[in-house]
Amino acid sequence: MSDKRIATRIVAPENRTEPLVGSGAAGGTTAVDKVWRWGGDNMLPMALSLLARRSVAHRRIINDKADYIAGKGFTCADSEPLLRYMVDNANGSGETLRAVIARIARDEALFGNAFMEVVTDASHSFLALYHIDASQCRVAHDSQHVVLHHDWSSFRMTQARVLPLYPRFERCDDGTLRSVVHYKEYEPMFSHYGVAPYVAGMDAAAIVYKTDRWNISRIDNAFQLSGVMMLDGAVDTEEEADRIVRLAEEKFAGNPGQVLFVLRDHHDGDNSRFIPIDSTSEGDWSQLHTQAESDLVVAHSWFRSLSGLDYAAGFSTDRILQEYEVALNTVILPRQEQIMEPLRSIISDILAIDASSLEIVNRPPTRSKPLYMRVWEARKADGLDYDATDPEQCRFLAEITKYNIKSID
Repeated sequence: MSDKRIATRIVAPENRTEPLVGSGAAGGTTAVDKVWRWGGDNMLPMALSLLARRSVAHRRIINDKADYIAGKGFTCADSEPLLRYMVDNANGSGETLRAVIARIARDEALFGNAFMEVVTDASHSFLALYHIDASQCRVAHDSQHVVLHHDWSSFRMTQARVLPLYPRFERCDDGTLRSVVHYKEYEPMFSHYGVAPYVAGMDAAAIVYKTDRWNISRIDNAFQLSGVMMLDGAVDTEEEADRIVRLAEEKFAGNPGQVLFVLRDHHDGDNSRFIPIDSTSEGDWSQLHTQAESDLVVAHSWFRSLSGLDYAAGFSTDRILQEYEVALNTVILPRQEQIMEPLRSIISDILAIDASSLEIVNRPPTRSKPLYMRVWEARKADGLDYDATDPEQCRFLAEITKYNIKSID
């Protein structure tokens, strides 16, 4: 099958129309007047995004989990050229399938929810997959549609789009059939939205952010002692007293708030003095920050060595590989299967091809074996069954790595 013919079947038109309201049958509009709130004020995605932008360790864990779940690319059977072309060209915007999956994985790690738009036509002549920013999506009150808006703090229905939830498809104004796949982390008592997997660690993420802010304030204060400055002086009005205090702050305090200036009526002699407030809790703050980081890793069901939190204690390749193996089998592979299961079904149903061979390529963050080893030697070293006469196992590890890189690119 030629690339041109494959492209015609898979890639949607590059200039997608964006109807203001989702289309129903025969070009009519789907009436959606209510949505299920995502959080008490319907703005929980914005709060989660802001927390991830502020908390260093929290953001690193989210990014690393998403990268590992997205993998290094895809592999599929050589007998399905249409499937291979789909991997390289997931939509009309020129994105690869990995680019789409990587964004879905990040949304799911951040929000516990992710959305993917599926575009085709009545004859199933093409298929295109688009990632949708989860923060723009809300589930309609009928639980059969998703309402998309660029800013939910100033929602206007005339600026919104309404699309059906998979497996339902509805015709849009440009003649295409569209649907939205909603990925969500299951949580009891929550039916319409998933819950962020780190929900129990939100306080820990806030502590990491606030202790960092505390360190910044200390730097701004040049690590000077805080305290109270008692000034003797005579003033006629309260405004004059405020002016003197402000001038003193600007000249001596560095960062306003480091030193509290108090102006009082003078007595015999000048009794101005500085009363320091000695802080002996620095160690407690440091321990609090470290404990919060540890709690955050546990809440994410993740591992310290895979997020670079233990590099200061030394780089242990063995530990990284061991924790990667645990993460692969307990977190990465299950999440990948949750993403891939509906994806394979969509590709098989619309393109009428066998998508069962489509798999995400996983690689450890470090290599424990030299590339000049043969496969059977590596299997022997790992205590696995091996056959030194098998042609496939006689290949060098470098050949396999080269093949995987080529197949991903």
